[in-house]
Amino acid sequence: MSNILSVASLSFPWQTIDPFLFCVHHLDHYPQGNAQMGPAASLAGRQMGSDFGNKDGWSMYHGQTIPGFPSHPHRGFETVTVVRQGRIDHSDSLGATARFGDGDVQWLTAGKGIVHCEMFPLRHQDQNNPCELFQIWLNLPAKHKMCEPHFTMFWREDIQTVTHHDAQGLSTEVLVVAGHLDGAQGLPPPPHSWASQDGSDLAIFTIRMAPGARWTLPKAHTGTRRQLYFFQGQGLQLDGQTIPQRSVVEVKADTDLAVFNNGPEVTELLMLQGRPIAEPVAQYGPFVMNTQAEIHQAFEDYRRTEFGGWPWGASDPVHPREAGRFARHADGRLEHREAHEVKA
Repeated sequence: MSNILSVASLSFPWQTIDPFLFCVHHLDHYPQGNAQMGPAASLAGRQMGSDFGNKDGWSMYHGQTIPGFPSHPHRGFETVTVVRQGRIDHSDSLGATARFGDGDVQWLTAGKGIVHCEMFPLRHQDQNNPCELFQIWLNLPAKHKMCEPHFTMFWREDIQTVTHHDAQGLSTEVLVVAGHLDGAQGLPPPPHSWASQDGSDLAIFTIRMAPGARWTLPKAHTGTRRQLYFFQGQGLQLDGQTIPQRSVVEVKADTDLAVFNNGPEVTELLMLQGRPIAEPVAQYGPFVMNTQAEIHQAFEDYRRTEFGGWPWGASDPVHPREAGRFARHADGRLEHREAHEVKA
């Protein structure tokens, strides 16, 4: 019997299965930045405030001056942001703030409620500013939906990569964002995350295969579900079956899977897996609960409390152009990964 359960063309956002709620791949070829770290280009013809059209290869999203997502609320789930290129400026209602990117991962537990913003400052004025990221929404079980919010940074220097060379010496590189593979272990997820629960078997990998490379994806536990997102390359074969470009594939998780890049260029995949939470899901916009009554309560609570309020002077704050990668946590703890990188 085939290990391929389903194959479908990628939609926007990408299709997900329990315990995941949402997955999007942003790839924006931003131009040089201006003095305000917005695009040094005309914004004419864009639906400002809700620009998702990818005109000229990039979008402003909800940003007015700088691309990105100004302050907005969440409750009842987690966001995992894997940044492959570019930098993200984060601020939230806990008082945490950060600049991260170029391989870093942010894991944010919304829990009982958080407001945050994610802006994409175009720091370089003398070159283009490409930005690429995955944002993944991971559900929380009912017992943890109202947990305290939690802000976590996974710095690229600390995330483990497994490199496999096949019989021809061709490489497959796997970034272990969550879960484990061949002795590599993902960094500890937030304490109330589904990923922290015994038996969740949750894993997030990015996979990069050289042309002609062969690799076997090891089996997971019985009861786990697994999807592969084929977003870059051509000629992918899974257990001998050719997969169309830009497809999402659900595979049997409790069986080893033969993966072959039969194409002339690098193939890249995102893998999401986990044991389903298997609880009712009620969702409206930025709130994910178990019942409609809880959704109504979320809106009422947000109107009343604004989930702690917004401690920043603007809805879209960004850090100085020259700031490096850093995070200031809600308890005041400061992490610096680079001091100064970009000249004004």
